Amino acid sequence: MANISQLQNELNNKAKKQKLNTKDPVEKVKLALLGRGVAGIKNLSRWFRIMDDDRNQKLTLEEFKTGMRDFGLHDVTDAEFAEVFKRFDEDGSGTIDVTEFYQKMRPAMSQNRLNIVGQAFSKFDKSGDGIITTDDLGEYDISHHPKYINGEWKPKQCLEEFLKSFESEKHTDGTVTKEEFIAYYSALSCSIDDDSYFDLMMRKAWGL
Repeated sequence: MANISQLQNELNNKAKKQKLNTKDPVEKVKLALLGRGVAGIKNLSRWFRIMDDDRNQKLTLEEFKTGMRDFGLHDVTDAEFAEVFKRFDEDGSGTIDVTEFYQKMRPAMSQNRLNIVGQAFSKFDKSGDGIITTDDLGEYDISHHPKYINGEWKPKQCLEEFLKSFESEKHTDGTVTKEEFIAYYSALSCSIDDDSYFDLMMRKAWGL
């Protein structure tokens, strides 16, 4: 079975090739995000939340462009960003809804895949608050982690590093929301064509 790094590389290469052939600005932005691997889609929601200083879940065109540039999308033109913004500003208010934009940018998964991802999250979200912390991962098997085996890391350090794989490189807080968890696997899902393979990967990774 392919490892996560291999799947991420496949996703990155696939998105970059597809982006060369698309003329649609919305699709170009989505592929630009996917071209950054699973980090592209999974970090977008957190990045926009950081930008949303007044916490109204709305962004103006300038905020949107600035945020996307800061996020690393330098090969999308201002005109393309304006077109993307216009498509999401359906009521002509001059703002777009952050959550709606993020959800539409996130690659779609089949219901079967969503179900297995939801099962994995629920298994460790013991408090049912929609957030996973290192305390929730008490049953996660870290016995094969190389730094645990050689004695370099304690179990909690292994769990903290594991959680970071779902977070932004620049903004980590030791927690993973269900939205971030789904975003991570929705991006990874793009590099796996077979539903049964995806299901098996999830069950082996999470002991389902």
